[in-house]
Amino acid sequence: MDFRALLAGLVFALIWSSAFTSARMIVEAMPPITALSIRFLISGLIGMAIALALGQSLRLGPGQWRAVIIFGICQNALYLGLNFVAMQWIEASLAAIIASTMPLLVAAANWGIFREKLPLLGVAGLTAGFCGVGLIMAQRLGGGADLTGIVLCLIAAVALTVATLAMRGATGGNGNLLMVVGLQMLVGSAALAPFAVLTESWSVDWSMRLILAFVYTTLMPGLVATLIWFWLVRRIGATRAATFHFLNPVFGVAIAALLLAEGLSWVDALGVGIVAAGILTVQLVRVRPAQG
Repeated sequence: MDFRALLAGLVFALIWSSAFTSARMIVEAMPPITALSIRFLISGLIGMAIALALGQSLRLGPGQWRAVIIFGICQNALYLGLNFVAMQWIEASLAAIIASTMPLLVAAANWGIFREKLPLLGVAGLTAGFCGVGLIMAQRLGGGADLTGIVLCLIAAVALTVATLAMRGATGGNGNLLMVVGLQMLVGSAALAPFAVLTESWSVDWSMRLILAFVYTTLMPGLVATLIWFWLVRRIGATRAATFHFLNPVFGVAIAALLLAEGLSWVDALGVGIVAAGILTVQLVRVRPAQG
């Protein structure tokens, strides 16, 4: 892995992990589904405008339209929508830890459903990762964490896993990348808008913190991190790129503790370490067959 890919992977993991903290700031001040729908609308329009300025086209291939629809609904509407709703009741650090199970869920499904070979070390990594998450959730539930929020985050992780598995073998092509990303955002916005109108009322506690969090979430996790991820996948492959997800629980917890003053017990620290080690082990084991 070259230095540019390594640096891009670290930046992606940092931005992606920070999204949980900025999302928590947003849902404390405005309705979550409404906020996310507006965020996707703005991100999508910005992405499409830049894409058109760069000469990209709305004429997409079948694989690109498939990516637009599947990820627009499963990743943007379901995964992020459920996480935004859940963070009304649970801390950003816990949401980040649960979300980090996605690579483990993908590896488990590939092994159990699609019969992908997974060495004993990989199985041990899977087991350790899920045990680490279980340890954290048991400790948080004992401390009064909201079960509804945890369940919503778990469903969100499964939704993103399904989207990832549905894209097995699909190709988005090499052109119109920013256009694809922008359209994914608009699909997510359109999918969430009816639920926002029907279930939420417009009530916003305006502050500079809210504005900065909203702008940051719209531009950085919304557009920049997504573009970095696609670039990384094309440069080093999806399996290698997914290795950087092992940093998400570490960065997610650290950022939430720094900016939101969320508590971090020794059980949390131990669990995060176990989860990160499990994800890294599984992904490194999967990289080896991909290299051969």
